[in-house]
Amino acid sequence: MIRQAALVSEVQSISTTWVSRVAAALQKQVSRDFGPLWQVDATVDAFESLDDVPLGYWPIIIVEDVQNAAGVHLDHNGQPFALVEAGDSWSLTASHECLEMLADPLGNRVIAGQSPNEEQGRVEFLVEVCDPSEDQQFAYTANAILVSDFYTPNYFDPVPASCTRYSFTGAITEPRQVLPGGYLSWHDPVSDHWFQETYFGSSPSFRDLGVFQRDGRSLREVVDGLTPQTKRLAHLPSATPTLTAAIQRMDQAEQASRARATNWRRQIEDLRQASEPIDFDAIMDG
Repeated sequence: MIRQAALVSEVQSISTTWVSRVAAALQKQVSRDFGPLWQVDATVDAFESLDDVPLGYWPIIIVEDVQNAAGVHLDHNGQPFALVEAGDSWSLTASHECLEMLADPLGNRVIAGQSPNEEQGRVEFLVEVCDPSEDQQFAYTANAILVSDFYTPNYFDPVPASCTRYSFTGAITEPRQVLPGGYLSWHDPVSDHWFQETYFGSSPSFRDLGVFQRDGRSLREVVDGLTPQTKRLAHLPSATPTLTAAIQRMDQAEQASRARATNWRRQIEDLRQASEPIDFDAIMDG
């Protein structure tokens, strides 16, 4: 079945045109990059308001302030929706949440593997495809829009292998690697505790998150609530090299689009002028 995501803004300063451009970029990322690797068929469409979102679509909603509610959630009917905080680089967060929603709509998918912590054995990793390489320095552009890197299914391979892609950009070079600004979460069945490897400082470190009290929330909601760093991705400083480069590409893309639109309008006008009106009276008389 094709999964359908809806991108919609509840922020007045974010225009429908801008939402449409980001939705087109996410669609390209899903169709060209993510879908073939993760065997996911999906559409990403832009809508003017939440009132316009058809039934069956999973909304990705841009809001002014998410407090501690950023990420993918389940509504009262158990269907996924995502909240993205508005900011100069909100497309990066939207991409992050879109891909994680498509990879694991319910937020409870785990994959077994060997723990990065040598003191532990086999554990269950929570599938959050963007977290280990979520930092802006590993992002890339689709349609000149900034989007998130993501790991591939090979990320959980037991041993490294040559000529194997572990993340789309190639930034991750071995299984279960966590890059600067990223993190990885897992459950240890022996202790029943959840753990993370985080790389938010100068070097990676392990965190013991304890036993989860889910209270009806998905595993992803609990983890995201304990790891608010993703929120910052929507607010990259304007001087950030990755964002600056993306803006330059977007300006160039807009110039090309305007030039193409001008050519289309000119061609339409030429066709109109070249077409002679049909004399139906003459045809009938003949």
